[in-house]
Amino acid sequence: MKLKFASCFILCLILAFTLTVSMGAFGADETHNGEGDHHGHGVDGAQLALWWIIPFVGILLSIAIFPLVLDSHFLVHHGGKMSLAWALIFAVPYLIAFQGEAFYDILHIYLLDYIPFILLLWGLFTVAGGILVRGTLRGTPILNTFLLLIGTVIASWVGTTGASMLLIRPLIRANAYRKNKVHLIVFFIFLVSNIGGSLTPIGDPPLFLGFLRGVPFFWTTTALLPHMLLISVILIVLFFVIDTLMFKREGGVVPDDGTNEPVRVEGLFNLVFLFGIIAAVLMSGTFKWGEVNILGVHVYWQNIAREALIVVMGLLSLKYTPFSGELRQSNEFSWEPIEEVAKVFAGIFITIIPALAILKAGENGALAGLIGAMQQPYHYFWITGILSSFLDNAPTYLTFFNTALGKLHLTDPTVVPQILSGQLAEPQHLEFIKLLTAISVGAVFMGANTYIGNAPNFMVKAIAEQSGIRMPSFFGYMLWSVAILFPLFVVVTLVFLR
Repeated sequence: MKLKFASCFILCLILAFTLTVSMGAFGADETHNGEGDHHGHGVDGAQLALWWIIPFVGILLSIAIFPLVLDSHFLVHHGGKMSLAWALIFAVPYLIAFQGEAFYDILHIYLLDYIPFILLLWGLFTVAGGILVRGTLRGTPILNTFLLLIGTVIASWVGTTGASMLLIRPLIRANAYRKNKVHLIVFFIFLVSNIGGSLTPIGDPPLFLGFLRGVPFFWTTTALLPHMLLISVILIVLFFVIDTLMFKREGGVVPDDGTNEPVRVEGLFNLVFLFGIIAAVLMSGTFKWGEVNILGVHVYWQNIAREALIVVMGLLSLKYTPFSGELRQSNEFSWEPIEEVAKVFAGIFITIIPALAILKAGENGALAGLIGAMQQPYHYFWITGILSSFLDNAPTYLTFFNTALGKLHLTDPTVVPQILSGQLAEPQHLEFIKLLTAISVGAVFMGANTYIGNAPNFMVKAIAEQSGIRMPSFFGYMLWSVAILFPLFVVVTLVFLR
C-alpha cells in the first residue's frame, strides 16, 4: 500500500477526531445517558435552520465546479484539501453552537458510518483488484452488453462495489481501440454500480441497513425483482442499440492486433477473500455480541469484528497478490481511486450531519412541508430517490424507513420481520410493505443519478479517467441520468407505485 494513501486516509480521521475531542470538554459527558447509539444523543434536528446545510451544498458544488473551471484532475490533487476545508467550515461553528451534542454527532457518523463505509470499499476494491481477466477481448456491442449483463446479475451477490471493481477494467481494456467510450462507463454505472445491487442486503448499503433492522434477507429479492427486471432489461436493450450505433459510426470493424489469446481469469483464489468479506457482513447482521462505549457512542462488537475481518481479507489478498506483483500491474491497479473516494467522502459524511438531522426531525424540522407531503408510495420513491442522489443513500433510506413506521403508528420496530414475512396483515402492515418497497427502490435506483449517489460511481469514474477516458463533469453526467433514467423511473412509478 502506498504510504501516501495510508497517511492521507489516517490524517483525515485524526483531524476530524482531534477537532471533536478538543471541544469535548464543552459537555460531551453530560449528553451521555447510558443508552445505545440508536437512541441518539446528538443535536435535535428541530433546532437546525436550513442554512446549516450550506457546507454540504458547498462541497457538492466544489466537486461539480472546480474540476471544470480549475483543473480536470482537481479532485485527484486537491480533493483532500477541499474536503478538509469544508469539514472545518462546518465543524467549528457546529461544535461551538452545540458543544457536546455536536461532538456526539461527529464522532457517531465517523465511527458508525464513515469508517465501516470506507473499510468495506477498501476491502472489496483491494480483493477485486487481485482478480485479472486475461485474453483477447474485443469491445463489440455484443461483448459489451454481455459484460454489463453479467455485472448486473452478480452485483446483488458480491456487492455493487465488488462487481464494479471486477469488471470495469476488462470493459475498458476490451474497448481500448474505441473512439467513443463515455456511454460504456455511464451505462456501467447505471447497471452494475447501482441497479444490479437491488436484490440482497449485500448488494447495496441501504438494503444492508434494512437487514440490520429486521428486513428478511431474501425479502428484497422477491419484492424488488420485478422493478429491477423491468428497468434493467430496458437499459440493457437501450445500451445495445446505442453501442451498436456508435460502433457502426466508428466503422464497425474491430482492428486485428495479431493476438488471439484465450480468455481466462487469474487470481481466482481472491474469491475466497471476497466471500470472506461477504461472510463478515452477514455475520454482523446475524449475531449480537453486545456493545462497547466509545466516548458516548455505542459500537457493537459484531461490527468491530466485521471491520477487522474485512481488513484481514484485504491484507491476505495483498500478501498473495502483492501490489508490486505482475498480476496487479497487469490489472493497472493503483490506490488512486480509493484514495480519492476516502478523502472526498470524509468531508461529505461530516457536512451531511445537519441534512440528515433535519430529515430525521420530520414534521418538527425545517423540511416539515416536504415530510408532510409524503402520503403515497410514489412520494416515498421520488423523495427518497432524489435525496439519495445527493445525500448518502444509506442514512436516507434509514430516515424514511423510520418515517414510514411512524406514519403508520408502528411504534415497535421489532414487528418488521413479522410484517414482511406475512405474519401480520392488517391494513397498516400492508401499507408499510408498499412504502418500504418504494423507499428501497428509490434509494438503490436513484443512487445512479450522480457521481456521489453511490460510492462505486465515484470509483468507476476515477478508474476510467485514470485509463484516459474523458468522463463528463458532475453536471454533464447528470444530463445522462436525467435524460435516460428519469423517464424509466416514471415508468416504474406508473407500473408499480401508483
